Amino acid sequence: MKYIKDYATGEYEEKKSRFIGEVFPIKSEEEAQEHINAVRKKYYDARHHCYAYVIGDNYEIMKQSDDGEPSQTAGMPILNVLKGQDIHDALMIVTRYFGGTLLGTGGLVRSYTNAAKAAIDSAVVLSAVEGYRAEAEIPYTLVGKIKYFTETTGITEAGAEYGNNVKMTWLVPELKLVPFQNHIQEISGGSITLAIEKSRWYNA
Repeated sequence: MKYIKDYATGEYEEKKSRFIGEVFPIKSEEEAQEHINAVRKKYYDARHHCYAYVIGDNYEIMKQSDDGEPSQTAGMPILNVLKGQDIHDALMIVTRYFGGTLLGTGGLVRSYTNAAKAAIDSAVVLSAVEGYRAEAEIPYTLVGKIKYFTETTGITEAGAEYGNNVKMTWLVPELKLVPFQNHIQEISGGSITLAIEKSRWYNA
């Protein structure tokens, strides 16, 4: 699953019609509507403000609008871009300034698709990683060995507090949890206890 980190925008032009794509991270339909209203005010002189949004890990909420364009030529292509790139919890609005030439249904689908893609191309897209947050107190004598293991196997060290021992925290991808647990037990002779909880984090 992927998520948009921050607002981003991109443009596409077809036969002097200008298409402005804007993508927003959202968590609710109310938040989506607020952005839609704000964009309508910002581009008050534009002919169309077509949009689509998706909310939830399994796209529990999806909505799209052609906003006066021929049916299925704007909102659905925008929605297809979001789903095709596995984007979740996002709103895409494409504002059109008419250039004087009719584009036909194929031209409209292409233009709204390309404007939506341009906005995503300019965005910072985060990938969600499913895994575990693990914590343990580590003797100083073992810290070097553990750091070497995690750095060479793609496990992220999320924190370290130094006291009598080192309280370390890691983000462990799901498929690497068992090898990580086995390694900790092996080098410590079973003396280290890991506290593990399900977690999700995001990588750019």
